[in-house]
Amino acid sequence: MAQTSINIRIDEDLKREFDNFCSDVGMSMTTAFCLFAKTVVRRHSIPFEITNLDENGFTPAEAAELKSRVEDMKLEKGKEHKLIDI
Repeated sequence: MAQTSINIRIDEDLKREFDNFCSDVGMSMTTAFCLFAKTVVRRHSIPFEITNLDENGFTPAEAAELKSRVEDMKLEKGKEHKLIDI
């Protein structure tokens, strides 16, 4: 099968870290990208979940709601709830 090249732009630090990872597991970056491409074609999907969650696992709407509630508590607008003993 004929080979071809693709060029991608990637953050310099990310490239270095990715190259180090690939070396650690005994493959080149080219092999890693080919594995990714073959998996996408075979499965007809990205082989991992893509979300818009923040680093704490919140959606943007949930994060905004939480931030709003924290601000309300700081301004003493929030409600105090007592814990119920079970």
